[in-house]
Amino acid sequence: METLQKFFLSILAISVLCACEDESERKKRALESFQRGMKHYQGSQNGINAFARAVELDPTHAESWRELSIPFLKRGMPHLWKKYIDKAVELDPIAWQGYRGYNYLWFYRDYKSAIADFDATDTLTPNFIDNPQGHSVDYWRGIAYLGLKDYKNSIAYFDKHIQKEIDESGEDWVEHEAFLYRGIAHYEAGNDEKALKDLNTLLKYNADFADPKYYKAAIIAKKDTKAALQILEEAIQDFQNGYTDKRPYVETIRQLYLEDYTNLQAKLETMD
Repeated sequence: METLQKFFLSILAISVLCACEDESERKKRALESFQRGMKHYQGSQNGINAFARAVELDPTHAESWRELSIPFLKRGMPHLWKKYIDKAVELDPIAWQGYRGYNYLWFYRDYKSAIADFDATDTLTPNFIDNPQGHSVDYWRGIAYLGLKDYKNSIAYFDKHIQKEIDESGEDWVEHEAFLYRGIAHYEAGNDEKALKDLNTLLKYNADFADPKYYKAAIIAKKDTKAALQILEEAIQDFQNGYTDKRPYVETIRQLYLEDYTNLQAKLETMD
């Protein structure tokens, strides 16, 4: 009886070992498939197939799910993008929840879902501020609240982000868009003085930026139309030279086009 028990225990141990070896081999092959996918042009069929094979072999590989989501995000197929990015977030929320918030923010203009993801990211990492896609969650929340026209919260998060950057690296290291967006929030909230301060700070470091000149002209025009028109002429030249706020794939928030500049110019000329 004792010999028989030892026999069955040996068989069980071998079975567990084989299963572990099989799982290890699958994870290895999944990683190899993921790495092959990364060598292909993003969104190509070969790349999609490689990532699909990776998650088939190892359904716990979060980054493969994330990569699988990207082509559908950029092609405007939210039902597939969400299915795959949600799986990545489920498996590794610290890595991918803030990134999903960034997707909600820019690709879908779903500001409330974006803020929910940025807030959750803060909860997951209470000891530091996360930087999905190269910017702090405070910066992204500032933009999202601007999209909602919640100027109080937008300004509060830009205040927090900008002050941290100044404290750590100096004012000249702050993203120019942070001053632009906070300036726009002040402008839309009716605080011209604070808006001008941000716009002038931005122009101190980037004198050829069209967008802040557009808003500056709109504010200055209330007191000095001639000066506003001169600023606007510079803004139009900067815009035509390509020095304007824009993003790949999607419009930026409060995107300005040449028509916006010429319409304001025509309006000011009637006031001059």
